[in-house]
Amino acid sequence: MSMTDAELAAHLAAVAGRLLIEVRDCGVCEGAALGKVGDQTANQYLVHAIRAARPDDGLLCEEMTCDGTRLDHRRVWIVDPVDGTREYGEGRDDWAVHVALAIDGVADIGAVSLPALGLVLRSDRPVPLPPIGDPPRMVVSRTRPPSAALAVAEAIGATLIPMGSSGAKAMAVVRGEADIYLHTGGQYEWDNAAPIAVAKAYGLHCSRVDGSPMVYNCDDPYLPDLLICRPELAARALAIVADLPKGG
Repeated sequence: MSMTDAELAAHLAAVAGRLLIEVRDCGVCEGAALGKVGDQTANQYLVHAIRAARPDDGLLCEEMTCDGTRLDHRRVWIVDPVDGTREYGEGRDDWAVHVALAIDGVADIGAVSLPALGLVLRSDRPVPLPPIGDPPRMVVSRTRPPSAALAVAEAIGATLIPMGSSGAKAMAVVRGEADIYLHTGGQYEWDNAAPIAVAKAYGLHCSRVDGSPMVYNCDDPYLPDLLICRPELAARALAIVADLPKGG
């Protein structure tokens, strides 16, 4: 039976996640070596599966050299086989698998698997958000939180929650464990296409930190910043960032 695009994204993310858990549990390697093996294993599965299931679509994947042919397609799958390779290699649970479909530059379809938690969050099965935190909670990088995020957190009185991968941070907001994720340290399309698709479906605010929309399948896949948050926090967070000194 054929799958919808959303069903396919969720299926691929779930299967890749199970493969990654099996690779990690076999105990052959750890750390950076495990991260490399996991990336290669999940990437091989996802690339072959997408090309088999949707041969007429474009594909952008972190672990695959881009030949530019995706730019000729309206429909492009954007994939990160392991978002948070360091966390995966360290045996942590804050890493993810991203599978998204962007159509005409918009990522509305996607799934994010959190394999170590046994969860798959998907754009076609949103659930109501729980009440916002009081005070609000902000997820930030556990190693290098951006100064803009720290400035917003201080201004709104947010509690900081250090976390690993971008997908894990975005899904913490989707799951109601946090209320805002603001990043200005640089990302690529595969880092956030699937998280944005899921977050939008759940009714969260999703944009660049200047308020402009996220645009995908660009010639240069670099996407320097994003804001995913409860709608009631968006205007204030955007205003705070706009008032920061340039480069803040």
